[in-house]
Amino acid sequence: MFFCFCCYRCCNCYCAMYKFLYRKIVNKSKTKQIKDELCEVVSEMEALDVPEDKHSNKDKQMSIGRKKFNMDPKKGIEYLVENRLLRHDPQDVAHFLYKGEGLNKTAIGDYLGEKNDFNEDVLKAFVALHDFTNLILVQALRQFLWSFRLPGEAQKIDRMMETFAQRYCQLNPDIFTNTDTCYVLSFAIIMLNTSLHNPSVKDKPTVEQFISMNRGINNGGDLPRGLLESLYESIRTEPFKIPQDDGNDLMHTFFNPDKEGWLWKQGGRYKSWKRRWFILNDNCLYYFEYTTDKEPRGIIPLENISVREIQDRSKPHCFELFATGGADIIKACKTDSEGKVVEGKHTVYRMSAATEEDQQEWIKRLTQSISHNPFYDILVQRKKKALSKS
Repeated sequence: MFFCFCCYRCCNCYCAMYKFLYRKIVNKSKTKQIKDELCEVVSEMEALDVPEDKHSNKDKQMSIGRKKFNMDPKKGIEYLVENRLLRHDPQDVAHFLYKGEGLNKTAIGDYLGEKNDFNEDVLKAFVALHDFTNLILVQALRQFLWSFRLPGEAQKIDRMMETFAQRYCQLNPDIFTNTDTCYVLSFAIIMLNTSLHNPSVKDKPTVEQFISMNRGINNGGDLPRGLLESLYESIRTEPFKIPQDDGNDLMHTFFNPDKEGWLWKQGGRYKSWKRRWFILNDNCLYYFEYTTDKEPRGIIPLENISVREIQDRSKPHCFELFATGGADIIKACKTDSEGKVVEGKHTVYRMSAATEEDQQEWIKRLTQSISHNPFYDILVQRKKKALSKS
């Protein structure tokens, strides 16, 4: 399975489709409180058959702490500190996350990206555990991005990639003139990976286009052509891969989604209405035929689209998603009648809610989740900063 950053969190489409083939979606009517309690009860029950000695009790608490972390990273760390399994020290927490036994990669990324002094110190210590000495930038990125899952929030991405660039330049001082160059090039590599290996991207960039895109980012000068060609070839022949989460993470797949519930969805080619279970999570809208399905029927990345209230003669309380930014087709995927994953062809996705209150709540939550690709926004800002220094 290839690593696709636009699919990764913000767009989370094709990669997610295969990941959900073996995931059991939990009962969607449970509240967060019930799931928290269930997680703790399951953790404690797993330890009942173990003799009650000092060592086994510590193992039991560590198991509970890991599960708590996978459900809520902050609470998990607090639990481990309270039970003296971790010290309230950035270095100690960073080693725990870097080792990663039984930890969900998404939860690790979310914790590392939090904006407060302690989490930022943990991030620095975590990155410092990676040795990028004498590695080309692509190799360093492969190692770094295998240790966690990059979060979808732009500010979190910015902090984490900034720390990565500083560490890489510290260990390889003769490659780039400043960290901004390393930062911008890292994002260029990420987007190149997406463009070359995402099935929804039809026009694949050439090596000349990649070189042209990165002109002037090295203190106003150009990076060596040979360096850019080698980076391009590395990504072309071997895409980034997604780190696999540990199987012990309980119910993390759609834990505490932004919103979920039944909606009527209008078909694309045939305008019939079908009832589907929708889940809004991680800047994506998933829909299922039944709440017990193991895989979604479709995934709609909430990128470069908008939502609006709409009137429809056949259904009340309607709203729809529509493409923005010059796009005619919404980038999405679904399974066809034979179970194959195909690209969606919708110009709009129209839904109908049961009540006006539910309609307005869906519009509100979707509006909050819709994003314009943060990677591009971040790259544009940082590239301007790098060029202004020249």
